[in-house]
Amino acid sequence: MEKTWYANIGALLFFVLGALLLQQFWSSAQQTEVVPYSEYYKLLTDDKISEVAVSSQYVRATLKEPQKDGHKEIVAVRVDPNVAQELETAKVKFSGVPEQGWFTTLLSWVIPTLLFFFIWSLFARRAGGGIGSLMSVGQSKAKIFVEKDTHTGFADVAGVDEAKEELQEIVAFLKDPATHMRLGARMPKGILLVGPPGTGKTLLARAVAGEAGVPFFSINGSEFVEMFVGVGAARVRDLFAQARASAPCIIFIDELDALGRARGLAGLSGGADEKEQTLNQLLSELDGFDPTIGVVLLAATNRPEVLDPALLRAGRFDRQISVDRPDKNGRAEILQVHLRKIKLSPDADPAQIAALTPGFTGADLANLVNEAAMIATRRRAQSVSLEDFTAAVERVLAGPEKRKKLINPEERRIVAFHEMGHAIVAMALPRMDPIKKVSIIPRGMGALGYTMQMPTEDRYLMTRSELLDRITVLLGGRAAEVRIFKEPTTGAADDLQRATEMARSMVSRFGMEPAIGQAIYAAERPRYLDAAGMLPQQPLASEETSAHIDAAVKALIQKAFERATAILASCASIHEETSARLLEKETFTEEELAPIRDAVRARAALAA
Repeated sequence: MEKTWYANIGALLFFVLGALLLQQFWSSAQQTEVVPYSEYYKLLTDDKISEVAVSSQYVRATLKEPQKDGHKEIVAVRVDPNVAQELETAKVKFSGVPEQGWFTTLLSWVIPTLLFFFIWSLFARRAGGGIGSLMSVGQSKAKIFVEKDTHTGFADVAGVDEAKEELQEIVAFLKDPATHMRLGARMPKGILLVGPPGTGKTLLARAVAGEAGVPFFSINGSEFVEMFVGVGAARVRDLFAQARASAPCIIFIDELDALGRARGLAGLSGGADEKEQTLNQLLSELDGFDPTIGVVLLAATNRPEVLDPALLRAGRFDRQISVDRPDKNGRAEILQVHLRKIKLSPDADPAQIAALTPGFTGADLANLVNEAAMIATRRRAQSVSLEDFTAAVERVLAGPEKRKKLINPEERRIVAFHEMGHAIVAMALPRMDPIKKVSIIPRGMGALGYTMQMPTEDRYLMTRSELLDRITVLLGGRAAEVRIFKEPTTGAADDLQRATEMARSMVSRFGMEPAIGQAIYAAERPRYLDAAGMLPQQPLASEETSAHIDAAVKALIQKAFERATAILASCASIHEETSARLLEKETFTEEELAPIRDAVRARAALAA
């Protein structure tokens, strides 16, 4: 396993410390003492020196008897050029020594070189691959899994039945190519999995490899491109060469948009781009390999609109499979897979949990199950109950509770009337989703309270009147502030933003305003293969039409605000009573909201 940067620094410090300790040990092993020349001269005249080695800079003397501190040798810097005369007079043996030996000279060159090479290898490993990284820079970084390493099959994937059915055909091709090619059909060269993040695209690819029992090459699109020009193309060639040698096998490229972005849109500089070279090499490999050898290319992306059109033409990525957010039944199936890993209470039904999670992806549901298990563990429960899943949904959607956050009494009163304004307006409109919970406990980054609505079923279409009802509910909090406190507050900023966006979409995208007509005046998000959509858009409406659109949006918002105010005025006593109770209880559950809902609908029917 590659060492981390901290481990490399630690190794360097260890090396330096070891060198210092070795030097200290070597010095202590040499029982030598450096003394002034006068002391050496005194020892010499006292006949306590048996032998002297003389160099051009110093003299090293060996004593006849060790000193009290144990030193047997002394070293003194030469100060008298006539030292030879003195030694001759004293009748002691002396000899000259060279400045440096060949071994010392060699070490003075080798040690700095080795130290430099060691430090360079640390930085090379950090940059990408260690000492041999420059030799292997063009090699593929794909992780190779065999059947026993994958541990994933179609039984582990739920909620995407249509995608599984299409991929099962690929598994059949890999297991028995002769049977499926008997009528002349060929295996698709490339399959692109398209869908929002967290819907299980990578899990599906691993399941295909696990079911087929073939090697699985997994790599991220960003791993092809490095700082060196030509490395990405070399890695593409090496990846496909390894795949051909291991056929039948599966190549999986995750986040294909990092590699296959439309050419000419990123920089518009006209120069040679490393990413373009890598993409060109991938296109060439897709054209060059024979599908009959059993190599299948799987790729996944959540941004198909930015892919190069040449990448998705027939003969390259032949098949595109949509992996969308699961519906209610799909969420229940996904939950059953994840619920097997925890100890579940009998009252926790996967269908009930699925009803609480509209719009959740597979990754969201896995996180929800983990959050619910942690909440149950925190309260020291023996199993995870439906109450824990409800609390986990609130935590995921609105953030953690902040019960210790201090709010002055007047602000709490404003928040209570604001949230009950949302709830009462939603209860008075029969087509609105039911209110599950109302709370004035602060949550998340800045929410001082929240009103939770949950749809009873998955919806894909909405009428004009339903959108107007939603805008009216969003403005219920602001209407309550103005009606009760006679002036607005900043607490309705998020509600106003969502209401304005919804009203503008009705006017400029959905053609729902008769005064504007059945026309679209809002630029859509880039569609598949829409390269022009990546460039700056020209305004779709003239200045005069834009003014009419702004006026229509303002009229829709004002109409919804007046409607919300009228509903709250007709339910004034209910509004004041429930807001006072909410200040005491801080939270209304669905059961506690049921009698309030009945009273509001009865009052709204009388007002109508």
